[in-house]
Amino acid sequence: MFEPPRCPYPACSRHRDPAGRFYCRHGRYEPRCRSAPVPRFRCLGCRRTFSRQTFRHDYRDRRPETNARVFELLTSGVGLRQTGRLVGLGVRSVQRKMRKIARTCAGLHGNLSARLPAGRTFLLDEEETYEGASIRPVTLPVLIERDSWFVVTTDVGAIRRLAPSGTARRRRQEREEARRGPRADESRASVERVLRGLRRRLPRRARLVLVSDRKTTYGELLRALFGSRAAHQQVSSRMARGTFNPLFAINVTLAMSRDNNGRLRRRSWLVSKRRRYLHAQMQLFTVYRNYVRQRFNRDRPPATPAQRLALLPRRLRGEEVLAWRQDWGPRSIHPLSYTAATSVRERLPRVAVAAADEAG
Repeated sequence: MFEPPRCPYPACSRHRDPAGRFYCRHGRYEPRCRSAPVPRFRCLGCRRTFSRQTFRHDYRDRRPETNARVFELLTSGVGLRQTGRLVGLGVRSVQRKMRKIARTCAGLHGNLSARLPAGRTFLLDEEETYEGASIRPVTLPVLIERDSWFVVTTDVGAIRRLAPSGTARRRRQEREEARRGPRADESRASVERVLRGLRRRLPRRARLVLVSDRKTTYGELLRALFGSRAAHQQVSSRMARGTFNPLFAINVTLAMSRDNNGRLRRRSWLVSKRRRYLHAQMQLFTVYRNYVRQRFNRDRPPATPAQRLALLPRRLRGEEVLAWRQDWGPRSIHPLSYTAATSVRERLPRVAVAAADEAG
């Protein structure tokens, strides 16, 4: 039933404008990892050949049957080595799969959340962890939508936190900086990237409210990027962290991130050695939190944050998250399209309208 939606090669004119019958069938092949043959095609524009597998996330994977299980385990607090033991892979294979899954998750989230509703309230906060050793701290800003708990953007940046003078920790930091130079403080740049990610997703001139603690950087960046159309509400970080706290949703989201991502646990063997891999892990968590897991357990009927924002009609399964490649932007195949006949651009507006009518 598979029909190629376009030529998969971006240099071909039929990639952007696949009008009419742009391909012809070109046989099939039988992969070792699948029981059914895979059809092949030839583009009539560039004359290059491709198959159904070219459009899938598991293109050129040797163990595609383990992808969904790896995604499930890595978003359940399990480390790389234990994941490999459970699915029968070496740790290097799990590492490569995790990075590839992270790229697909980043594309999927970017495609499905390209436009968010206007007039919403967003919450921003940062959590701290480290890379390699505790003397190399990093910051992890997270921005969510208040009512749906939808994770909009995350980022990772190095920070410089010097221990008190004369302590053993301070001496370790001084030896580290003597070898590598002073550690950069990227907190402001990371928060700016998060807010820019929000600005890309909102309609022009859309008004919003941002709730955060009293860190001065947040207000400065908000005014610089959004001007007068953004209102800023500040909450004391000393306020008790109960359900009455305006930052309750972001506090719970950060707690969930530490529960679902072993890399964020303090004093753990699972900590990331490099912050770019921590960022990759957060791409998995973002998709799991937004599109797979329901908002919280007492929701009736159960709904994911993406359903609350009318971005999808139902939750995604792990196999659907990792079904199709998502590196072609809005031309990528929609994760709910089984025959590959519908792109993200074509499906999302209809789904959003239907879900909004259902909710109303």
